[in-house]
Amino acid sequence: MHKIDYSSAPLLTVEGLKQYFRISRTFTVKAVDDVSFKIWPGETYGLVGESGSGKSTIGRSVIRLYDPTAGKIVFNGMDISGKMSHSTEGNLRVQMQMIFQDPMASLNPRKTIGDIIGEGLDIHHTYKTRAEREEAIKNILLKVGLSPEHATRYPHQFSGGQRQRVGIARALIMNPKLIIADECISALDVSIQAQVINLMKDIQDETGTAYLFIAHDLSMVKYISDRIGVLHLGHLLETGTTEEIFSHPVHPYTKSLLSAIPEPNPIVEKKRVAESYDYKTSGIHYEDGTSHLVEGTHYVKCTDEEFKKWV
Repeated sequence: MHKIDYSSAPLLTVEGLKQYFRISRTFTVKAVDDVSFKIWPGETYGLVGESGSGKSTIGRSVIRLYDPTAGKIVFNGMDISGKMSHSTEGNLRVQMQMIFQDPMASLNPRKTIGDIIGEGLDIHHTYKTRAEREEAIKNILLKVGLSPEHATRYPHQFSGGQRQRVGIARALIMNPKLIIADECISALDVSIQAQVINLMKDIQDETGTAYLFIAHDLSMVKYISDRIGVLHLGHLLETGTTEEIFSHPVHPYTKSLLSAIPEPNPIVEKKRVAESYDYKTSGIHYEDGTSHLVEGTHYVKCTDEEFKKWV
């Protein structure tokens, strides 16, 4: 099991991130509103929440597929929130990679697996000879549990799990410091999900890479994450270690999420009652909230009155 040095400088610091999308002259969608979190080297930070809560938007803003509306993003000592210099952008593209949700949609159907995985090497000119490139592709295929012979095949010739392994190989070949896994297991069968998650954990132990693990499957997030952030309607409501969030949830939305997890024991499952949470009728206003420290690293975003009521 890898050890994380929380006394060291964070690898990624996100402060007050806002991502708004203007739909028309009178309507703007606030997809992400005032989100702050940190990820340390070698750590897995799980980001959970229902569909449409802004999880994928945060991932895409951090890797700069979107230009953030406001806020500060510092990655490995580089400020990547505004207009970046050529060298900063080059470093970002090498040191941060993304594994996308749909393995078929994110792989070019006209390219072989070898060319898809080696595209990053070609763009950044990280090899001297053709043989060196082929060797790097072969080694990374073996690392993710595929055969070197697969390099000459096309994406449609693989199963969903194998295609996701190709996506992981494509991210890993640049030897990044941070990988953003955007719901990378939600399109896979449950048995394949376990294989892919275990592969990601093994790779993390071997390479020390950090993950921003975006998902809505709480059991998988609990298994892989060191710390968890709970997102709802673009606001980060609660963040803390995996143990803190699962054993001592404070925010009512977090409690409702955890109460929805099915129990494997049919006797217990029969009596399980899921808590309901409706933001409109709850009387809670996310915009008014400030971060309150519960214990250790456990933060909850709420007003003073709500904090006194819950804790």
